[in-house]
Amino acid sequence: LSTSSALIGMIPSGLVLLTTVALAVGVRRLAKHQTLVQNIYCIEMLAHVDILCLDKTGTITDGTMKVTRFIEYGKKGEYNIDDIIANINSVLQETNATSKALENYFGFSKNLTVEEILPFKSDNKYSAVSFSKLGTFVLGAPEFVLKSSFEKIAPEVNDYSNQGLRVLALAYSKEGIKDGKVLKVPKLIALILIEDRIREEAYDTLKFFQENNVEIKVISGDNPVTVSEIARRVGVKNSENYISLDGLTDEEVLQIATNYTVFGRVKPNQKKLLVQALQKANHTVAMTGDGVNDILALKEADCSIAMANGVSAVKNISQVVLLDSNFAS
Repeated sequence: LSTSSALIGMIPSGLVLLTTVALAVGVRRLAKHQTLVQNIYCIEMLAHVDILCLDKTGTITDGTMKVTRFIEYGKKGEYNIDDIIANINSVLQETNATSKALENYFGFSKNLTVEEILPFKSDNKYSAVSFSKLGTFVLGAPEFVLKSSFEKIAPEVNDYSNQGLRVLALAYSKEGIKDGKVLKVPKLIALILIEDRIREEAYDTLKFFQENNVEIKVISGDNPVTVSEIARRVGVKNSENYISLDGLTDEEVLQIATNYTVFGRVKPNQKKLLVQALQKANHTVAMTGDGVNDILALKEADCSIAMANGVSAVKNISQVVLLDSNFAS
């Protein structure tokens, strides 16, 4: 009778204690691997994850980009490519990995007079600067910068993308900027090729997840061909199954979420839609991120994982923070 009474008493309160201790042990174990758990209950959710959504930059790659070279097109005008990009670097003062690669290769310069600035936005995938007596220079993703004239250069861009290189277009227009838009479609004057270094531990890390029946989805704002090639190199299954979300409606994004492995040209809201669609398909979704563009998706995910070198807002809303910014942790 006394034994039965003790067991009955332990069932409600003892289980709570046991669960709390188990979760606390999990938090301690993760802490040894430079992983900060901000919500103790995410330990339980982490155990149920069957789809992991990754961004290419900072997770598969180490985020240190390098400009390998640039290719000039057309007749040379009253400008010098190195000088123009050096001035753009000084004007925009961006802090992302792509900008740092441009700064390391082209440097800084302030010998041109700036008239108008159009900062980079994830919606249009380019930035632009108007210089006095010269015109407007646009720098960004080729298909967004060149618009309809992109088809002429598409085969060459795809060739570079198939090599795993990121391609930026520098284009020129005599017209200025008004109401946040370049008044005339610019003409291509250079393609800039950027190499993104793959993390040494990425292959083993992704192999571990796939061996434990966790499906990998790679979500990126970059060209899907480039992302697919990098995913292939690190052993992501079905990496050849890629799609660009540029121009797709919200309904179309929801429909194709489970059909592809690599998603390119993804906007912040589309990342959130992808997570929601995977959850509706009865999956438990983990999401990694480090930038403001990832916040919507991280808040929606069942388990959100932030890099310590990311922006403060991302770290504040994430359940787990990787203190060494290394996903292998």
